Amino acid sequence: MARLIMDDVEVASVEVAHRYAERARGLLGRDGIESGLVLRPGSSVHTLGMRFAIDVVFVRRDGRVLAVVTMVPNRFGRPRPRSAWILETEAGRAREWGISPGKVLELS
Repeated sequence: MARLIMDDVEVASVEVAHRYAERARGLLGRDGIESGLVLRPGSSVHTLGMRFAIDVVFVRRDGRVLAVVTMVPNRFGRPRPRSAWILETEAGRAREWGISPGKVLELS
């Protein structure tokens, strides 16, 4: 687990997937997630076989949020080549946490 921090405040504890197999599996097979999953590195996602809609937060190497996209199950996302890592969480949670393009996130 890692701490997701924004504006010097811990937003959530999140899981981190570093290995290829962990990133490829992502949230597949789950009925939901209490916090979030970080795919590192990562620049694109899909929701094939997912059971719930997710918010996908694309983050640059310096921590700046490039985009926040809500994806329903069984879709392919558009790749974001400038993204260094991705945060996946249940749909609506990024807004609830105050995450939007331009904000800066860090993991510790």
